[in-house]
Amino acid sequence: MTQFTTLSQFKIQAGKAQVDSRSLITALVSTHPSPTMRPTGVHRVVGTLFTLAGTWFLLQTELNTSWKSVAEQSLFESQELLHKCGNVQSCPPNHFAFKIIGGTRKGVRPFICFDDVIVMSVMRNNVKGGLNFALVNGTTGHLIKTAYFNMWSGDVKHLVAFLKTIQDGTLVLVASYDDPATKMNDEARTMLTNLGSSYAAKLRYWDNWVFLGQKGRKDKSPFEKLMRIDEETDKELKLPVALRMEGCVPQK
Repeated sequence: MTQFTTLSQFKIQAGKAQVDSRSLITALVSTHPSPTMRPTGVHRVVGTLFTLAGTWFLLQTELNTSWKSVAEQSLFESQELLHKCGNVQSCPPNHFAFKIIGGTRKGVRPFICFDDVIVMSVMRNNVKGGLNFALVNGTTGHLIKTAYFNMWSGDVKHLVAFLKTIQDGTLVLVASYDDPATKMNDEARTMLTNLGSSYAAKLRYWDNWVFLGQKGRKDKSPFEKLMRIDEETDKELKLPVALRMEGCVPQK
């Protein structure tokens, strides 16, 4: 089944599918056997009708499947795909569009889109519980690598080693899922803070955290959100709702 890497590819294919569907419907309506046709002619027309109907059905199935692949977890059902990453607003020149969504146990998985390319998602099978990272070249916008770290039962030394490999100028996109902090130590918190985070130092169990920082920046990043559960008022859910952040980051 066809999969779309970018949201733009999906929009183009969806437009073509709509036109093709209209053509098929027109063919189905306009093609009727004449009363004077021989049986052979009737059989041919019936066969053609079945072929067209089958093609139309497969086309609609393909379109629906593709939509589900791109608009994972109903991320874009409430708005038209007008801009890169399905964002509400377009980005000015020399800026990259991004969208980051933190996951929850209630069915929402982490999702990271950068410059209209889905770099991390459940469909790509590269998101897990803990902290999910995407490293992007801050000048070209090209993906460098993705990684995830289990912060409940994993070893934090792997996260620390990963953070030490990040080069100056690299954009760092982070989406949490379930538990972002149980195994966190002071060294890891400090390294995340140095990327521009205001909340890494106080992350805790079940927090929902999304962040876009950069190696080598001297100030705090404007792209960060943190949502906490309230154990007194949220005893049944015991989880924050999905946390979403989108915007435009300047090209370096």
